[in-house]
Amino acid sequence: MNPKNRVVSITVRGALLAMAWAAAASPAATTTTAPTAAVPAAADAATAAAPPAGAAATPDAVPAPPAGTAAPEDFKTLDQEVQGLKKDVIDLNKDLFVLEEELLFPANTQVALYVSMDVGTFFALDSITVKIDNKEVKNYLYTAREADALLKGGVQQIYLGNLKVGKHELVAFFTGKGPIERAYKRGATIVFDKGVGAKYLELKITDRLAKHQPEFTIKDWE
Repeated sequence: MNPKNRVVSITVRGALLAMAWAAAASPAATTTTAPTAAVPAAADAATAAAPPAGAAATPDAVPAPPAGTAAPEDFKTLDQEVQGLKKDVIDLNKDLFVLEEELLFPANTQVALYVSMDVGTFFALDSITVKIDNKEVKNYLYTAREADALLKGGVQQIYLGNLKVGKHELVAFFTGKGPIERAYKRGATIVFDKGVGAKYLELKITDRLAKHQPEFTIKDWE
């Protein structure tokens, strides 16, 4: 579908969801106030229904709910409708996110950069700085929790952008703690061809056991 048509479709869908949400949020029933003239009649009915003096009250008698009070089934149905609307809103947000990515980063110019880490003893990651064609495009500072997630096999998308077709140079700088808890900074570089279609690159941090040093490489997923 054309992106513009998708925008119109998703916008109309969002408007319908908003209207449905407002309808669901309104009270299930409106309490009606009895006219003043009906009060004496109600009192007479209550007197007639009262048991004779000295008679034991019936334990099974259950007072009727006040007029205008919604039954539990009505609240249950309303809750189900609200939950359904929440799910629709979440799905709509996902569609909008995908559409935004398609509009901002078309497949023919898109370049995505990922980070993976397989280290144990020789390096603890603090930050990564990325330059493309000598222009800084990303400087990311890691928390201990994020670094731990990478150590457990996680893969992070650190950068998503646009590049024209042709040759480009990517340089990445890694900062952290090296062997013997020393401050450590190393770099890796790659020259790659950006063709028609999305380009995917991976920054890999691994242990180099033979030299007891970390190793930093950039992989081009052609």
